[in-house]
Amino acid sequence: MPDVNDPAAFSHHQADVNGIALHYVAQGEGPLVLMLHGFPYTWFEWRHQIHALAAAGFRVVAPDIRGFGQSAKPDVIAQYTLLHSAGDAVGLVAALGADRAFLVGHDLGAWIAAAAARLRPDVFPALALISTALGAREAVRPSTAWAAIEAQGEGQLYHHYFQAPGVAEAELDADIAATLRGIYHAISGMAKGAERWRLLIRPGERLLDTFPDPGHVPAFLTADAFAEYVRHYRKGGFAAPLAHYRCRDLNWDLTAAWVGQTIDQPSLFIGGAADPALDVMRPAYDALAQTYTRLAHKTLLAGVGHGAPEEAPEAVSRLLIDFLSLQEAH
Repeated sequence: MPDVNDPAAFSHHQADVNGIALHYVAQGEGPLVLMLHGFPYTWFEWRHQIHALAAAGFRVVAPDIRGFGQSAKPDVIAQYTLLHSAGDAVGLVAALGADRAFLVGHDLGAWIAAAAARLRPDVFPALALISTALGAREAVRPSTAWAAIEAQGEGQLYHHYFQAPGVAEAELDADIAATLRGIYHAISGMAKGAERWRLLIRPGERLLDTFPDPGHVPAFLTADAFAEYVRHYRKGGFAAPLAHYRCRDLNWDLTAAWVGQTIDQPSLFIGGAADPALDVMRPAYDALAQTYTRLAHKTLLAGVGHGAPEEAPEAVSRLLIDFLSLQEAH
């Protein structure tokens, strides 16, 4: 059996999509499933699900989102909008010779997957969101909401902190291994007390203070798996991945037509009951059915944090297979 933690055990490809090169991994035969990773990951976060879904009779494709891993990294921040990334998803489906695909997105990939589902329901007939509960388009401009939070004096939301080019990446790039150890542990269900990620950077703090380096890799990551992430982020840095967050206001400006729009494809949500972001996401989680009118199921996995595909790979794979198999049967 192939080593799931060895990237060489997967079939790697490249497609020219929307004027950029996208790297992707493909495995299996059957209905197409497009899996979009989160931040700070690469396609590799889906390694467990790729094997499981392929064995269950699906053709699984997991790209590096633009700006990540081995995919192109445009220099212009405005080329990282949700519309660009959703367009990449549509273009990749076409490049694969398909006319439809089931969508699965985690974290940042969930934002992109939901956007693609809104824009092209004909291409994406079903949607699964992992860890990030997304509701309707925000009522106010993101920067306005961030300023209101900061005015309360408790700190600056991390999305707000990300906005100034050169600042966050200087911290994150200084010691890639320490950064990734800190993030992967702090967002997980294994972090306790002060180890848990805080979404607000308090006055006088650095971003790194919100996810301190525990000095060890989380138990759900092997040394080889962790080294794969470190390798890619040492090579590419954090500036391009952060560009997605620097388009938050621009995304809001471009998506005014989404006000009042529901997502009517069959959908699934899988999250972690120990996710440090759950307190903030809880209202969206509770109201998911208002936006996703055909929400088949939503669940919070006990003891699991924000990195569900790696923290609970068997549970996530099983839930995805059950949901996607039902959609294909229909």
